Amino acid sequence: MDLPGSLLPTPLHELSGELIEKSGIKLYIKRDDLIHPTVSGNKWRKLKYNLLQAGKQNETTLLTFGGAFSNHLFATAAAGNAMGFKTIGIVRGEDYGQNETPTLRFCREQNMSLHFVSRQEYRLRNSEEHLREIAGKFGHPFIIPEGGTSELALQGVGEMVLEVEKQLRKSPDYYAVAAGTGGTAAGILSSGANVLAFSALKGGGFLESDIHDLIKPHGRNGNLSLFTDYHFGGYAKVKPELLEFMDQFKNNYGIQLEQVYTAKMFFGLFDLIRRDFFPRGSIIVAVHTGGLQGLLSGDGR
Repeated sequence: MDLPGSLLPTPLHELSGELIEKSGIKLYIKRDDLIHPTVSGNKWRKLKYNLLQAGKQNETTLLTFGGAFSNHLFATAAAGNAMGFKTIGIVRGEDYGQNETPTLRFCREQNMSLHFVSRQEYRLRNSEEHLREIAGKFGHPFIIPEGGTSELALQGVGEMVLEVEKQLRKSPDYYAVAAGTGGTAAGILSSGANVLAFSALKGGGFLESDIHDLIKPHGRNGNLSLFTDYHFGGYAKVKPELLEFMDQFKNNYGIQLEQVYTAKMFFGLFDLIRRDFFPRGSIIVAVHTGGLQGLLSGDGR
């Protein structure tokens, strides 16, 4: 199942430059930002098998969670609408009223029903008891976790690994990804590949245990290296240094990054290259996970 207009497999481009050449590595970017005009990057891959399962179960309604600038809500609203599902979004925080964010306006345009809850209630989003209450309240919809991160999501992300191996005709030494909930990193790890995960969150060390919990059912897992020092102040926080890096990256490669995830990941990756972290001859695939609709607008989960 693919949405109309999907670009699969997504392109794999080699990046060059003095720093990369001096380090003796090969660096590629997997352009998952091009996968679909509105359901881009890891969001489409994480949603794919959730939507297939919902269809198999003859579900008519999807319910999920996110913030007011959530890439995941944006993608679920678009994909659900295109595939004929009703969608419900549980939104963290207050109702913005007439000052609604562009992301939430888009979700409404895609016929998503939005329900705002307090941050305290939102913290219960993974509680089984709370999920049972929500299911009863909204007519027992098909529930997709925040960020799309579930066992079904790992299967969709794993398909990207197969694409890369066919495109390179070999397996890279590392995949580099940004991490919010850890689902993309877990999906790659569960395919047996090694992952460099760059936390977009301040205090993101908890992601290591979350990711390992996700991959426990899989027997052929790669090695995880989690980096937590490139958050630039916290989730959706930015500093001038990061914005300058985004501009330089676009000037050098003609590729737009966004400030919540991908710019932080590439900033950290280039810093590791500069510090000779990688053995010469290493092959790295950095995943552009999309999210460009949230460019400089704030929260992206």
